[in-house]
Amino acid sequence: MPFFDSYDGLRLFFDEVGEGPPLVVLPGGPGTDVRYVGDLGGLSSTRTLIRLDARASGRSGVPEDRDTVSFVEQARDVEQLRLHLGADRLDILAHSAGCLTAQEYAAARPGRVRRLILVTPVGRAAREPDHAELAALRESRRGEPWYEQAAAGDAALRRGGLSHAEEIMARARMIPFSWHRWTPERRRAEYVPGHATALPWLRDAFYRNSRDRVERSAAGPELLAAAGPGVLAAAGPQLLAAAGPGVLVVAGASDGLIGTAPARLVAAAHPGSRLEVMTESGHRPWAEQPDRFRSLVESFLAAAG
Repeated sequence: MPFFDSYDGLRLFFDEVGEGPPLVVLPGGPGTDVRYVGDLGGLSSTRTLIRLDARASGRSGVPEDRDTVSFVEQARDVEQLRLHLGADRLDILAHSAGCLTAQEYAAARPGRVRRLILVTPVGRAAREPDHAELAALRESRRGEPWYEQAAAGDAALRRGGLSHAEEIMARARMIPFSWHRWTPERRRAEYVPGHATALPWLRDAFYRNSRDRVERSAAGPELLAAAGPGVLAAAGPQLLAAAGPGVLVVAGASDGLIGTAPARLVAAAHPGSRLEVMTESGHRPWAEQPDRFRSLVESFLAAAG
């Protein structure tokens, strides 16, 4: 059955798509149904994609304790999935916010990750965009027919004071900024009703205390190690290098949602990692440059033997 019980008894859903060596897939959002990744640009032709719906998302259960939805706690779900699969080590591909969970897991469970692929990651422990880069990316789309509506959504979010429903609407208006090429057909193909979370508290719960982790990362590796796995993802090169997996970081040059700065930050935090900026992609590079994305990921995984 495509369900397993996590450490706290919560039922979590996963499915398997394709054939070949397994690749665990962690979705972004936070809170988006993992089906939005599809087969990752055809990657399922050579890999078995083990797609996990995060807790309180998709087809997985909603916990009574909202604190367990934080990305730090969700790393424990990945370990339970590994045990359920009977795997000694995992290859993991994570997207966007899911990259926080993936990095937390790799740091908390040294030796359990063989290869780590971080696609348009949001940062070390919170969104950390370069605001000048984002402004330039969005301004470069001024000639697009959807620009005024997207810019209005951006302005509304920056003003703040929105209700949950108003925030959802503002974010929806901004969606075209996150693509290299945007069309109404893409909206119908990529944004399925019901795939985004309807839980108004989930976003805050996922990022809970993330800013504290960034601030404490300046304390040095000794203090961070004593503080426990909850701060490992922000610990910097010393601790992240100890986690051991090969790391590929993928960014989209046209990603007007978060830009390329978070990916560059993440790559710098993983010594020996490989950074690839895909020139004709936004926040979902497998959808815009599927052949290039598939080739990039396959060559990276194959290099591990």
